Amino acid sequence: MAVEKIIGEWKKNVFKPVYWLEGEEEYFIDKAINYAEHHILNESEASFNLSVFYGRDASWSDVVNACRRYPMFAERQVVLLKEAQQMRDVEKLEGYVENPLPSTIFVIAYKNKKVDGRTKFAKILKEKGVLISTKKMYDNQLPEWTQELVESKGLTISPKGLALLVDHIGNDLTRIENEIEKISVNLGKKKAITEEDIEEFVGVSKEFNVFELQAALAKKDLAKAIRIIQYFEANPKAAPIQLILPSLYGFFSKVFMVFGAHTTDEKGVAASIGVNPFFVKDYMQAAKMYDYAGVEKALLLLHNYNLKSIGINNVGAEDASLLKEMVIKMTA
Repeated sequence: MAVEKIIGEWKKNVFKPVYWLEGEEEYFIDKAINYAEHHILNESEASFNLSVFYGRDASWSDVVNACRRYPMFAERQVVLLKEAQQMRDVEKLEGYVENPLPSTIFVIAYKNKKVDGRTKFAKILKEKGVLISTKKMYDNQLPEWTQELVESKGLTISPKGLALLVDHIGNDLTRIENEIEKISVNLGKKKAITEEDIEEFVGVSKEFNVFELQAALAKKDLAKAIRIIQYFEANPKAAPIQLILPSLYGFFSKVFMVFGAHTTDEKGVAASIGVNPFFVKDYMQAAKMYDYAGVEKALLLLHNYNLKSIGINNVGAEDASLLKEMVIKMTA
C-alpha cells in the first residue's frame, strides 16, 4: 500500500513538499494524516510548527499563507488540510503546489473524491509532490490484510477466528483495527486470538453467524440453517441481510470455481479458488452436495433474494422470512 510506503519514508525523515491523499478508503488517508499530525514533529516543535485546517471552515488563502511561513526553531513545519473535499475553490491551491516551500510538509486529505487526472492541477501534484489515490479493499483481500495486521501487533489468530472477525465486520478497516486493539488489551499475556475471544470481546456468536450459516448450507443442513436464521431474527444487529447475502454469494461463487479447478487435491483447489486451505473442505463438500446445476441455482436464488431484500418483487416479507424461504429452495 502506497500510504504505508509514505509513512515508512517519513520515519526515515524523507519528505516531499506536498502529499495529496484521495479516494474511497478513508482508513489509509486517516492513517497518514494521523502520523503526520503526531509523529513528524516532536511535541516542542509541533507547538510552533503544526497547522491544522478543515476544508469546510478554512479558505484556500489562509492555508497557502500558513504553508508559506518558515518554521520556528525546527527544520520543517507541517500543514494539514483535513476534509479538503469540503473546501470551496480547493483548486486554487494549485499556485502553491506548483512552487512549494521546501521546509513545509503539506498534507491534504481529499476523501471519497478524486482530482481529475486530465487537469493541470493533477499533473502538478504528481510532478511536485505525491498523489495517492486509495480504493476500497476487495472482500477477498480482507483476510490477508487482517492477518497481517494481527501479526504486526505480535499476535496470532486462528483461521476460524479470522473468518468470524472479517465476516462480522466486513469492509470497515478502521473498525477491524479497533476491534483487534480491543481484543489485544483484553488478552493480557496471551498472544493467540481464538474464536472464543472474538465471541467475548467483539460480540459475535461462534455458533450463530454468517460463517456457520454458510457451513450449514454447504452440508445442506436445513435445520441448522433455519436455527441460525432464527437467531439473526431475534438479534437483528448480529447479521443484517445486507451482510448475509453478499457473504453467501461470495461463498457459492468460490464453490462454482471448484468445478474449474481440475483437481481433487485440497491444497490445489485452495490455491486455484483463492481460499484458506483450512476451509477448503467446506467448498469442496458444497460442490459435491449441490453439483454444477445446484450451485448455479444457489447463485440465481441469491441474486433474486438480494433484489427482494431491497423491495423488488417483494410484498413486504421480513428479512428472516426471505432468508428462510431462500435456504429452503436452495437445499431442496
